[in-house]
Amino acid sequence: MTTALITGATAGIGAAFARRLARGGHRLVLVARDTERLERAAAALHAEYGVEAEALTADLATEEGIAVVEARLADSARPVDLLVNNAGFGNKGAFGTVPLQDELDMLKVHIEAVLRLTTAALPGMRERGRGAVVNVASVAAFLPRGTYGASKAWVVSFTQGVLRDLGGTGVRMMALCPGFTRTEFHQRAGMGTGNIPRWSWLSAERVVEEALRDLARGKSLSVPGKRYKAVVALARLLPSGGLGGLSSKAARTYRTN
Repeated sequence: MTTALITGATAGIGAAFARRLARGGHRLVLVARDTERLERAAAALHAEYGVEAEALTADLATEEGIAVVEARLADSARPVDLLVNNAGFGNKGAFGTVPLQDELDMLKVHIEAVLRLTTAALPGMRERGRGAVVNVASVAAFLPRGTYGASKAWVVSFTQGVLRDLGGTGVRMMALCPGFTRTEFHQRAGMGTGNIPRWSWLSAERVVEEALRDLARGKSLSVPGKRYKAVVALARLLPSGGLGGLSSKAARTYRTN
């Protein structure tokens, strides 16, 4: 039986990963900030699927929170086979209107935590000759404008770069880039969604199913949904800034995890 550690595991895509992996018989380490909610989620998964579900409280916007998860990932007596770096959030407002500390907290979670947790997980995986890391980014990574899109672009570049360094080790890396996904994300950030067409939305369950399928196929990038695959393909073909207004709109709203 393998063990998966999921950050941001109590809601949205993280919770969908937890349910899907529990259904597959994986042991779970669930990471989130809210201890009470985290413990309820762990108990519910254990009751429904009969798997061991460990609750690990950590705020990845803090040094202490990242260190707690690093230590768990480095524990060779309790190896983690799959790391899902899913925790993330968005800030409402254009660049320059958001308090600097809020932007720095975002970078702490989206970049520093992803870097450090991946670094903590990989040595054990390489030694065992197996394992995987899924880093949740966003379609906004290909429409960069402002801190959110830039941080997610870093996640994609980092993931694909590290994967090249892991060639022949048996360890996989994949960046997951969903588009609009029905989660608590937009509500928590105070972002309105009334102008987003209904056909644009994906379910968290669909995102996870496609992600795990792509991971099994050895892909380094997973973009769930045909429409979003087309958006990413177009963004990659056009010169920087070529998407104009679409990039500006997407940077405000393509915030999904």
